[in-house]
Amino acid sequence: MDKQLFDFGGFRDYLFNEYLLFGVVNTVGLTVAAIIGGLILGTIIALLRMSPIPPLSWLAQGYIWLFRGTPLLVQLLFIYTGLPLLIGVRFSVLEAALLGLILHEAAYLAEIIRSGILAVSAGQTNAGKALGLTPAQVMRFVVMPQATRIIIPPLGNSVNGLLKTTSITSVISMEELLRRTQILIQEKFLVLELFAVAAIYYLLLTTLWDLVQRRIEARFGKAYAQSEVADEL
Repeated sequence: MDKQLFDFGGFRDYLFNEYLLFGVVNTVGLTVAAIIGGLILGTIIALLRMSPIPPLSWLAQGYIWLFRGTPLLVQLLFIYTGLPLLIGVRFSVLEAALLGLILHEAAYLAEIIRSGILAVSAGQTNAGKALGLTPAQVMRFVVMPQATRIIIPPLGNSVNGLLKTTSITSVISMEELLRRTQILIQEKFLVLELFAVAAIYYLLLTTLWDLVQRRIEARFGKAYAQSEVADEL
């Protein structure tokens, strides 16, 4: 008798497998750490990109050009295997994965943040200055609260994409969800079944984040609408 194409029993057995669930935890952890680090670094790069000092602006533009113009896979391999050969700096798998994800994500988030800031009208900035606020205070209390509403939707999409992009770190043996799935496949030879389980986990993660993103957008949109009504009154 021919072997069945899909082992539903094996699929069911690994659907709640502790080894794979720990891989899910690693995937979520990488995503959270990378988005936080990317936001911090991306904000700095965005501000440098808008700096009136040409060398600082050129530096930020060069960073964005480099990390948006090369694949994350190449960046990870360079960090993990290239740096030890070139300058003797060696990172652990986790350190290399986080560093690569943060540097890569920051280049995209910098442009998102810069676009959000530039979308705030110059009149708002001038009004803040007229009230005697310093440039830093204008940015903190006037520009960023308005820019945040614009930044949140593309930022949420970046988180969604990052949940799946973490799978690329498997090439340097980072044991996130995909890597642990591959290890089990080598041991159990359940290729379709285990990839199906991994796909369900990724779908679950992205679906849950989509629900969270919708609530965040609705909350910020509601706050903005209330502020507009208050201004009109």
